[in-house]
This record gives sequence, C-alpha cells and structure tokens, in this order.
Amino acid sequence: MKWADTILFEEPLRDVRLLISSPAQDWKSYLRETEQLAFERGRREGESALNGQIISQRNETLELQRGIFQSLQRSLPQIAHAAETTLIDIALESARKVVAGMPVDAAMIEATVREALRQTEDTAEISIQLNAEDLALLRQHQSPLLEGLPETGPLRFSSSPEVTRGGCFVQTRFGMLDARRETKFEQLRQSLKA
Repeated sequence: MKWADTILFEEPLRDVRLLISSPAQDWKSYLRETEQLAFERGRREGESALNGQIISQRNETLELQRGIFQSLQRSLPQIAHAAETTLIDIALESARKVVAGMPVDAAMIEATVREALRQTEDTAEISIQLNAEDLALLRQHQSPLLEGLPETGPLRFSSSPEVTRGGCFVQTRFGMLDARRETKFEQLRQSLKA
C-alpha cells in the first residue's frame, strides 16, 4: 500500500485529532486523561461485576441456609422419636435384667398369684398354673395360698412347662389370664410405645 492510497473504514472515526495541529504537551495530557478515564471505567465495571457476584453468592448462601433449616425441621421429630424409642428399649431391658437377677422365693410367687387373682372377676373354679420349681417352692414353705383365699375359695394349683419362673397362668370359667414376666414386660413395652 502506498501512502497516497485511500483507506476505507467500516465505521466513522471518533475523537480524531490531527497531530500536526496539536502541541506535543497537549498530546501527553490527552493520553493521561484518556488513561485515567479508562482506569475509572474499568474500576466501575469491576466494582459492578464484583457487587453482582457478592449478591449472587449471598442469595445462594441464603438458599442453602433455608434448605438446611428445613431439613433440620423435618429431621428433628424423627430423631426425637428414635431417641425416645431407644430410651424405652434400654429402660425395659435394664428392668428385665434387674428382675431376672432377683431370686425367686415363696413371697414373690405368692405376690404374683395374688396380683393375678385381683385382675380376675370370677371367684369360682380358679385354676393356677405355675412353673414346677415355683410350685415346689410354695409346697416346701407350706404357703397358705395353696389352701385358697377367703375371697376366692379353694384354688387348684398345677405345674406347666409353659410358665417361666416367677409367673403364672390363672384359668377361670371366662378365660385365661397370662401373668408371666415376659408377658407383663411386653404389655409395658406396648403401652410405653403407644
């Protein structure tokens, strides 16, 4: 290309000055001014972009926080229920171990039978089934319970392999009452979990 060739621009030129007509010192000032304006424009654009990012991150953090709180609100009742169930199981198992460790004596067997008899409404034709060892213990101690009670009359005692130590079955004309330890524990478990 020669110096006399025509140059065509796609867009008109803006802020064009002839260097020949401008003094040299004015050109340096113009460059500083242009540089300062470009710096200020870049700073404003950077601040604007940074503010947009900060607002976006703040919104994301708030959404994440809301999600965590909602998750906790849904989880806390489940955790409380699971802890309650576990505490009930621990308490019942502890009670079962304490009761299982207690020695079975005639007084305890008599108390179990009397408690079961208080739960029956029928006072005629009562049959009581005990563990064979418990029945032998009552006979060995000549328990007055074997002769019957004034409020029930005579009682028929027999041994049963289905009855565990410390428990009994009471049979009346109207049905059977299960007063075994394991049955009482299960009833207690069901009532506590209800």
